[in-house]
Amino acid sequence: MSSDSERTTVRTYIPAYQKEQWQAHAEELDMSQSEFVRTMVQAGRSGFEPVASETTESDAAESESEEPRSPDATPGGDGLEDRVREILADGDYYEWDDLLAELTDDIEERLEETLQELQSNNEVQYSGRHGGYVRDE
Repeated sequence: MSSDSERTTVRTYIPAYQKEQWQAHAEELDMSQSEFVRTMVQAGRSGFEPVASETTESDAAESESEEPRSPDATPGGDGLEDRVREILADGDYYEWDDLLAELTDDIEERLEETLQELQSNNEVQYSGRHGGYVRDE
């Protein structure tokens, strides 16, 4: 059962320079990074109105319970298609392993940063004795 004050995690991936800009702006406003992102998303959402279109009775009933959606370059996608197009735009041929490497080149760095952040927030801990990470409940 969820309540209005229950919190959950939302994850997104952005370029490193953008994260640095957001962190700097959050510091200027004396806000945590989470508070800054949450505030900016809520402020930005006010500019998105649902697009008028023909709706069926079931669509209308369903939309009453949903919040307006923002436009998405790849609706229902995770941006992978756009990233593959971007990589292949140079006209070169990529073998599977090379393409995979292009797509995952920064995953280790992102994982390390994420684990460091989660550890600093006391959400995750590393145990050398157990040889891995675990949620810190």
